[in-house]
Amino acid sequence: CHTSPEERCSTCHQRHQFDPKVARKSEQCKTCHWGKDHRDWEAYDIGLHGTVYQVNKWDPQQFDWTKKLADADYVGPTCQYCHMRGGHHNVQRFSTVYASMGMSMADRGAPIWKEKRDRWASVCDDCHSPRFAKENLQAMDESVKDAGLKYRETFQIAADLVKDGVADPMPKDLCPDWSGQHVWSLKIGAYHDDPAFGGKAGESGEFRMSNCSDIERLCFESVGYFQTYIYKGMAHGSWNDATYSDGSFGMDRWLVNVKQDASQARRLAALEKKVGITWVPESFWKTGEWLDQLTGPYIVKNHPGKTIFDLCPDPGWLDTH
Repeated sequence: CHTSPEERCSTCHQRHQFDPKVARKSEQCKTCHWGKDHRDWEAYDIGLHGTVYQVNKWDPQQFDWTKKLADADYVGPTCQYCHMRGGHHNVQRFSTVYASMGMSMADRGAPIWKEKRDRWASVCDDCHSPRFAKENLQAMDESVKDAGLKYRETFQIAADLVKDGVADPMPKDLCPDWSGQHVWSLKIGAYHDDPAFGGKAGESGEFRMSNCSDIERLCFESVGYFQTYIYKGMAHGSWNDATYSDGSFGMDRWLVNVKQDASQARRLAALEKKVGITWVPESFWKTGEWLDQLTGPYIVKNHPGKTIFDLCPDPGWLDTH
């Protein structure tokens, strides 16, 4: 999904006819743009825009697929109508600011934010009043901001467990991460410099979604899944997806679970300390049939003292070694 549209026209213009009419239909985006971590299709499909599309898409008076996007006058928006405005293939023009500026606290004074917001409002204005577009986009901002407060609280609870040495397992007790290190991070793609988490300046931390404590997994799902449902739902007029279906309701539940798990971990650590028990972490966190064939353990075994940053100036290195 990540490379195919950049490399092959047939990703959207299906073989072997390459018919533009096919590429103009919303379902064409569904192959890639759906799923737990990027719920685009689901948010669109069950939202008001998607409902209008599904009910009317077979009526040529409402959706004339023979017209170019630049000339389209649909009764409701397709994915392409909004995200490929005027038939433009640079979809990134109509992405949102959150992808590149952080999902929770976008700088509303930044030029890139204003540029993208004005561009989006101009699309909404095709069917809605400027005030309607502005108010709904502001509602999306506030929903994402509120979700950001929840995940920051969730992450802080997990980080405090690691700092206090009562997380089970601790980073040092796990198999090496993808880089061949034991750097701990709850930030996707972050550079985590804090020595308290085992890092050095400029080394990337691992946001683990497998072979990790239940709390870490809940943190990942909170931001990777539920916050995404909130954001995507509000962006596509799917308020049920942002609230009752999964979004904020799921995020609330995961925050409760993290608090409960953290409370139990601290109580257990206090009891062990009181009776003099020294807990030895289970070996299955560090080694196993599946774990041993991952990149990190491979680097540690075959290139002691090295990390992927030492060995992999080129992403293709792992394909040839």
